Amino acid sequence: MHQIPSIAHSTLWISFSFLVIAMFVVDLFCFGGNKAHAPSIKKALAFSLFWILLALLFNLGLWIYLNQIQGSAVADISALNFLTGYLVEKSLSIDNLFIFLMIFTSFKIPANLQKRVFTYGILGAIILRGIMIALGATLVSEFAWILYIFGAFLFLTGIKMAFSKTAHHEIKEGLFIRLCKKYMRITDGLRGQLFFIIERGLLYATPLFLVLLLIEFSDLAFATDSIPAIFAITQDPFIIFSSNIFAILGLRALYFVLAGMLSRFAYLHYGLALILTLIGVKLLIAPFYHISSVVTLLSVFVILLGSVMLSLFFPKK
Repeated sequence: MHQIPSIAHSTLWISFSFLVIAMFVVDLFCFGGNKAHAPSIKKALAFSLFWILLALLFNLGLWIYLNQIQGSAVADISALNFLTGYLVEKSLSIDNLFIFLMIFTSFKIPANLQKRVFTYGILGAIILRGIMIALGATLVSEFAWILYIFGAFLFLTGIKMAFSKTAHHEIKEGLFIRLCKKYMRITDGLRGQLFFIIERGLLYATPLFLVLLLIEFSDLAFATDSIPAIFAITQDPFIIFSSNIFAILGLRALYFVLAGMLSRFAYLHYGLALILTLIGVKLLIAPFYHISSVVTLLSVFVILLGSVMLSLFFPKK
C-alpha cells in the first residue's frame, strides 16, 4: 500500500476539528441561528467577507507553522495548494448556488425559512465531504492510476458542462422526490420552520424536509466534480479537507449575497467548465508534463475573473 504523504499529524487534525466546530457555532449564532428571518444583504456580505478573510488567515497561519516545522519548500507548496483548492471549491460552490436557488423557487420556500435549511445542510455537507475525501484518499493510496480516471471524468464533465443548456428539469417531479413521496408521509404544505410534525397521530415530513434532502443530494452530486478536481491539485488529505471546509462554511452567507444576482453571471457556467477541463488535462498529462501549482492557481483566477467580467459587461438578455 502506498501511503499518501501529508503535512498533518494527529495533533493538527484534532486542532482543526475543534476549529471547525468553533467556526460552525460562530456561523450558527452570529448569523442568526435558526431564527426564521432572511438576513440583510449588508449582514450577509459582511459574513461572506469574514469567511474569506478567515480562510486567508488560516492559510497564512498554516504557512508560518509549516515554515518553522518543515521548512519553506513544504510551506510554500502547501499554502499554494490550499489557496488553489479553496478557489476551485469556492467557484464550484457558486455554481451549486444556482441549483439551491432553483430548489427553493420550485418549492416556494420563503427567504425567511431558507437559512434554517442551509444550517442543517452545511452540517450534513461537512460530514459527507469528510467521508468522500477519506474514501478518495484511500483509493488514491491503493490505486494511484485512479487519478487518471479522475482526470478523464473532469475533462468530460467540463466539456459536457460547456455545451449543455440548463439541464435541470422540473425539480419537484424528479425521481428523487417521487421516491420520497412514495415512502414518506408528506404534508400538503409548509408547517412553519418544522421539518416533521405529528398530525392525526401520525408522523409527517414537511416539504421543508424534502428541500433539505434535495440540498444534501445536490451537494453530494456536485462533490463528485469538486473532490476529483482538488485531488488533481494535491493529494494531501489535510489540505483537501481544510480547503473544502472553508469553502462550505461561507456558503450560507454567500447565498444571501448572490441570490438576487446569480442570473447576472451568465458566463460563469462556461468559466467553471473550462476550469474542470483544464484540471482534467493536468491530471491526464501528469506523467509527461508537470503543471506547477502557481500556474494552476493563476489559471483558475484568470478564468474566474474573466467569466465574471464578461457576465457584467456583456449581460445576456
